[in-house]
Amino acid sequence: MKKYSVIYADPPWQTKAGRDLGKYKVEDGKQVFNVKNNKSRELPYKSMSVEEICNLPINKIAEENCHLYMWVTNQYLLKAQQVITAWGFKYSTTLVWAKKPLGGGLGGNYKISTEFLLFCTKGKLKAKERHTGTWFEVKRTYVGGYPCHSKKPEFFRQLIEKVSPGPYVELFARHETLGWDVFGNEVENSIQLSK
Repeated sequence: MKKYSVIYADPPWQTKAGRDLGKYKVEDGKQVFNVKNNKSRELPYKSMSVEEICNLPINKIAEENCHLYMWVTNQYLLKAQQVITAWGFKYSTTLVWAKKPLGGGLGGNYKISTEFLLFCTKGKLKAKERHTGTWFEVKRTYVGGYPCHSKKPEFFRQLIEKVSPGPYVELFARHETLGWDVFGNEVENSIQLSK
């Protein structure tokens, strides 16, 4: 089985999607959504429990010296350590994606406008370069005027390529990317993950 120096993962954590924002209009130069329903929606894809994510045989595809970049939401930030350990890595750094608030947002007392990309290491893979800063305000990806649920900006893949040497694999990928192998239920898989 091919091994990788960089594993980029966006696990399908068990959670709910946001409210149905409905159509939007522009009022006083601002985008305003006409919320159809205040109840959370089901995700548009199959999710996994923390235990199921932990049980993926990532050790079989990780080089002895490897970088892991794993997306996590606020809800799973503390449970992510279980996955990191199960996959054979050590936590290093949290990269923060700061999104401009949109509509009501997810969350209770505080509307959530951040996601976290955890940088973890296995062994001692030398970085290609150092990057100054861990906080990034990057625009969400939109299709047809609406934000794509859970889709991450290409900015972060480009950042990974600048800092960490390949070969690269993306787990739970939504599309194929030149120079990367992929695994997910929305792409033709380059690899198989079996125990």
